[in-house]
Amino acid sequence: MSTATLTIDLDAIAANWRALGKITRVETAAVVKADAYGLNAARVATHLAAHGARHFFVAVAQEGAQLRSALGPGPEISVFSGHMAGDAEAIESAKLTPMINSLDQLVRHVEALPDHPFGLQLDTGMNRLGMEPSEWSAVRDIALAQNPTLIMSHLACADTPDHPMNDAQRVQFDEMTQGIDVPRSLAATGGTLMGAAYHYDLVRPGIGVYGGLPFTQARPVVTLDIPVIQIRDVAAGETVGYGNAWRAARHSRIATISAGYADGLIRAMGARAVLYAGDVAVPVVGRVSMDLITVDVTDLPASPDSLRLIGQHQTVDAVAAYAGTIGYEILTSLGSRYARKWSA
Repeated sequence: MSTATLTIDLDAIAANWRALGKITRVETAAVVKADAYGLNAARVATHLAAHGARHFFVAVAQEGAQLRSALGPGPEISVFSGHMAGDAEAIESAKLTPMINSLDQLVRHVEALPDHPFGLQLDTGMNRLGMEPSEWSAVRDIALAQNPTLIMSHLACADTPDHPMNDAQRVQFDEMTQGIDVPRSLAATGGTLMGAAYHYDLVRPGIGVYGGLPFTQARPVVTLDIPVIQIRDVAAGETVGYGNAWRAARHSRIATISAGYADGLIRAMGARAVLYAGDVAVPVVGRVSMDLITVDVTDLPASPDSLRLIGQHQTVDAVAAYAGTIGYEILTSLGSRYARKWSA
């Protein structure tokens, strides 16, 4: 095969979701936005539903409509972006729950779909989505009179548990929802790991379900094996790749593998990255190009047919660190050319 193989372990995804749920005594939803972080929302959510998940979160209404087609009736699907102009038909027909972010969205929703369920999103300091305290105080009574199903906010610094912003946002959330008898949610993966004070009535883990930090106990979910196209001998002093970026200090054997930045393997990871031939690490040399990466396999006892970038020896977060980014970006960037296999 000339393309790389991305293997996705659905049972590991379900195990991670259950493990995060066991940390709490409240409902555990699952975030499957961005096509389940690039791993196929329909397959992931259907598998999670079979293991007990009854509430899913997506980014936009179009994602929710597609997910409803896969899940069928029953599970709740909430939409972080709320009720945008033109969303009414999708929200109604797919039975989605928009998380209302502003007075404008509230008016739009009540006018278009007066009896349709909705939730509310409050801004407790992240300054991204949700109603700020002044706006919330002005519309609170009106919004609550419409019987929202959930009130949520989102933590800005949950990946750093001791960051003072976490406690500040929790206090702000308590103040903004004081005396309200509506289910509440503040925690994604990081907040779930920070303990019961952040759990409220529902947690909604995302990246931890897919094996990423900060859930250090997660089971690995993805494996990426990249085929070797060609192996060549390079004499000492010869260069490899664009810009003569790497020069051989000794006689070397260089494998060219079939993936590059067009496949989500970020160019910035460059020669800091390693791949694995079995248990042996082999370094990337030269620049990552659009479709190809060159790897020094001089010290291997035999020529490999493929090399592994993500898997048992190297997490998606380790690969992300080579490029100075985060696991989320690597997962959601993995390209369409991969042959995807789902194991369960």
